[in-house]
Amino acid sequence: MRAAYAVLRHEARLLASLVLWAARRTSGAGVRFGYARGQGAMTAGLAFVCVVETIGMSVLLRGWPAVHLVVLVLDVYTVLFVVGLHAAAVVHPHLLTPDALHVRGGVRLDLRIPLDAITAVRRETRYRHEKRAGELDVPIGSQTSVTLELAGPVAHFGLLGGRQEVRVVRFHADDATGLVRQLTSARQLTRARTVPSSSPGRPPSAAPAAARPAGEDRRPRSGL
Repeated sequence: MRAAYAVLRHEARLLASLVLWAARRTSGAGVRFGYARGQGAMTAGLAFVCVVETIGMSVLLRGWPAVHLVVLVLDVYTVLFVVGLHAAAVVHPHLLTPDALHVRGGVRLDLRIPLDAITAVRRETRYRHEKRAGELDVPIGSQTSVTLELAGPVAHFGLLGGRQEVRVVRFHADDATGLVRQLTSARQLTRARTVPSSSPGRPPSAAPAAARPAGEDRRPRSGL
């Protein structure tokens, strides 16, 4: 039951992404870094194949109206699903906030990584990713371009609720160089804010007594 709910929620969020995409809106507040450009051509090709299949099945099944209707609904939903995957990647970009980086993957992933948990960030292009314990790869078009190393494990929850502790995160960004530069600057600001201030020094000594007026005689006065 829980798995079915997770799948239905995922499908609903995909359809909602289509609405946001049509309205040219994105979700979340912060500095946005897109990643959908790397899969645009592949998604367009897959959607075109689905449309051709829909037309072909409509011709083949024109003599069976009931079957044609069922297949047509499934084919149209498949096209919406494929386009929704791309729309979700567009309207849910990576987000850099003052205290965390949100690594996103459409509507199936939103991993919040505190800036003070990042020990290293680098621009690194990879096309091959082997599954290893403690590592999370979020490729786009089989490519990742940014690698993060963390001081401690961060919890990642899959689509069906599975938990994984990760210490290394690899993902793709269209402007990977800009993301690395801004993330490095944000980490430095975070460290500057968290560095304890130095202890105050000794209080200044009492100010010297005010000098007498220049015209006043400084010799002791006689009692006469």
